Amino acid sequence: MSGADRRLPRLLALVPYLLARPGIPIAEAARDFGVTAKQLRKDLELLWMCGLPGYGPGDLIDLSFDSDTVTVTYDAGMRRPLRLTGGEATALLIALRALANTPGVFDADAVHRAIAKIESAAGAAEPAGVVVGPGISEAETTARIRESVQHGLARGRALWLRYYTASRDEVSERTVDPMRLLVVEGQAYLEAWCRNAEGVRLFRLDRIDGVDVLDEPADPPPHAAPTDVSAGVFQPGAHSAAVELRLRPEARWMAEYYPMEETEELADGLLRVRMRYSDESWIVRLLLGQGGDVLIDGPPELADRVRQRAVDALRRASHLVDTSTG
Repeated sequence: MSGADRRLPRLLALVPYLLARPGIPIAEAARDFGVTAKQLRKDLELLWMCGLPGYGPGDLIDLSFDSDTVTVTYDAGMRRPLRLTGGEATALLIALRALANTPGVFDADAVHRAIAKIESAAGAAEPAGVVVGPGISEAETTARIRESVQHGLARGRALWLRYYTASRDEVSERTVDPMRLLVVEGQAYLEAWCRNAEGVRLFRLDRIDGVDVLDEPADPPPHAAPTDVSAGVFQPGAHSAAVELRLRPEARWMAEYYPMEETEELADGLLRVRMRYSDESWIVRLLLGQGGDVLIDGPPELADRVRQRAVDALRRASHLVDTSTG
């Protein structure tokens, strides 16, 4: 998810989950949702406070607490299936069209039937200003890149790419053997065997600056296995470096956007998190970009590097400061 905000889907899933399990212990529900009991209580308090203008809590969602258990006593109709908004229908259609155009799809007819059903139902989606159509949320440049990549895939040809790597903030040129197109968390990727890196890599289409379909055939080695993206694109291993942070309210979005191993609410309004990363230059740039909204608790060598980068940046920018008086 996201761009996405993990708390909102959890809040939406909580009500039907609790309706099916009246009187469930809060600790058990927290384990099922992968959060602490303290966090689940905060979620339940937020649900309970959902009300109508001029009225109090419990107007839309009403809960009954008995010791350490919880029961939904009023569900505001949330046991009914959710309807897609126009934006949700758009995102789903883009993903399905990318899937339909991917070589090797087992049941392309089923994908096209799903597209037709969503398109026919999209007229009832809100808001009314959203138009559902081919390529609606795709930049023109990215659309051209996707068409070239699909052309190479269909012909079984190798590709030359000029690619921007965000983690290293650099542009490189490479030759790849394309394997498939896929959409993960709303982003389109080319999965390919990279001859430069000698491994399977995922390339975000909107970060490909240029692509050429080569005359030579694509020939990924037999051991080039598809990437498991069921848990997202970035899946840090146990040996990846970890950083411990305290997030001020302005930086809490990080806990929703990036995978976190641990989260803990602190009494002073900060959120303590532990996250893993695979590239130190990337995490340094990320933390620098948050300014004073993120406090680094460890490791100390990472905190020193971020501090030094900040000092260097201020020194380079010193000539921009107007030191004149009067």
